[in-house]
Amino acid sequence: MATTLAHNLAMRMFFDAIRALIYSAGFIFFWGYTALRVRQYDASLGITLPSWMPIPGVVVMALGAPIALSCVVAFVVRGRGTPAPFDAPRQLVAAGPYRWVRNPMYLGGGMIVVGYGLYVRSVSVLLLAAAMWIAVHLFVYFYEEPTLRAKFNGSYENYCHEVSRWLPRPPRPTH
Repeated sequence: MATTLAHNLAMRMFFDAIRALIYSAGFIFFWGYTALRVRQYDASLGITLPSWMPIPGVVVMALGAPIALSCVVAFVVRGRGTPAPFDAPRQLVAAGPYRWVRNPMYLGGGMIVVGYGLYVRSVSVLLLAAAMWIAVHLFVYFYEEPTLRAKFNGSYENYCHEVSRWLPRPPRPTH
């Protein structure tokens, strides 16, 4: 019986991981493709970024990628689900990077887009990143947070009081 339960949990985690990888690849493809497409507008903007911008761009991407990846892992392992809103975790994830900020996946993903914009010295990609941040904020505020409040009741509300939406801060010590 215990072996069967452990096997079922392992299989569920395996399939959650496969779905999370597929959804994450789709997310990366969508924003990567979009970033490549908007670069065509750089010439019409007439703004050139300095030649040293690729260096901070690589740094920002290198910081954002592990944040986003650790969020996917936390959703699979702790949340028993995926990062996709239509296949969301079944458990509230308040561990890992989610102890520091409520939306680290959006921050990590946004850092990758901003870093790419700096790397290729593209004002259009940076404007895309700004539009993305606005859209994500509105999505979080009007859809995601109300949905999580309804799904996880008081535990999500407590989490919101403990952890900032956008500005990372060290976790409060537990007693």
